[in-house]
Amino acid sequence: MKTLFGAAAATLALFAGSALAQSPSDAQIAAIVVAANQVDIDAGKLAESKASNSKVKAFGKQMVTDHSGVNKQAVALVTKLKVTPEDNATSKSLKSGGADNVRSLEKLSGAAFDRAYVDHEVAYHQQVLDALDKTLIPSAQNAELKSLLVSVRPAFVAHLDHAKSLQASLGK
Repeated sequence: MKTLFGAAAATLALFAGSALAQSPSDAQIAAIVVAANQVDIDAGKLAESKASNSKVKAFGKQMVTDHSGVNKQAVALVTKLKVTPEDNATSKSLKSGGADNVRSLEKLSGAAFDRAYVDHEVAYHQQVLDALDKTLIPSAQNAELKSLLVSVRPAFVAHLDHAKSLQASLGK
């Protein structure tokens, strides 16, 4: 089965790769970060309950834990800075794409679910890293927000590497 990229990964790819007329504001970046993490939390919860492979189940649980932690840090920071996350086209599309991905995954079972979930995780984490590197980190104006984005980046790299390792172990 082909990878279920979903609109969420496609949105991040377009967002990261496009020459935006205007960089996102810190409030918009906050909304994008929270939405992107929530996409992975929702898919991870599904993988925890539905995956047939114990390593895929464990990876789903790790995604829920790690991305929930990042969201807690982001919410604490924006609360401290008195910044209200501003919903925008990218954050809305991420939410919609994440919901579409979960709906697609819900229709699968067994090895097909495991492969589709892991394939999406590989693609999604690559797109998140591209968005961090090309748009979110360079656009962040507040030093603390930029620092948070930089500090969580290695976790996204580790998630991508872990997902790629799982993908190789599952085969095609």
